[in-house]
Amino acid sequence: MAKACDLERNSVVAINNQPHIVEDLSVSTPSARGAATLYRLRFRNIVTKAKVDMTCKGDEAFGDVAVERRPAQYLFNEQDQMVFMDSEDFSQFGFTRGEISAQADFLTPDQEVRAIFCDGRALAIELPASVVLKVVETAPVVRGASVTARAKPAKLETGLMVQVPEYLTEGERVNVDTRTGRFLSRA
Repeated sequence: MAKACDLERNSVVAINNQPHIVEDLSVSTPSARGAATLYRLRFRNIVTKAKVDMTCKGDEAFGDVAVERRPAQYLFNEQDQMVFMDSEDFSQFGFTRGEISAQADFLTPDQEVRAIFCDGRALAIELPASVVLKVVETAPVVRGASVTARAKPAKLETGLMVQVPEYLTEGERVNVDTRTGRFLSRA
């Protein structure tokens, strides 16, 4: 049994005997003494693809589901389908852009990820904590810009928009946090 306080993104649990994957979660810590911390969770039913939003206390338990996490590689887009390859048996599987919309802007060809499988079926992917992406469009360098200067918007090779320091130019590679979508450092 998994408790709400132990869940994280891509955790798989059973709700009403149906497997659900955690798509998003947030924690509300109360300011009042003695009040319980609340966990707001968004699940997606793996079978029906329906969304389920729940708010619960940290000690609320969910049923377990047997899942397997295996290394995989993002290969290419085919219309709206994003195709991956299982690195262990070299089989291919895919997701629509809508199914993995939160991760799609961090994927470049040959990107290493972890795939989550249940009953031989791919359910979701897990990205590394950060990825390296190339800046394809940004404002020109401001003369006298320093590391502590203001930020400017930059479009990355996947279409993702992030705020970067003013000293960065087009063509440079940057580390981006996949959990927050924020610039970390120059690569």
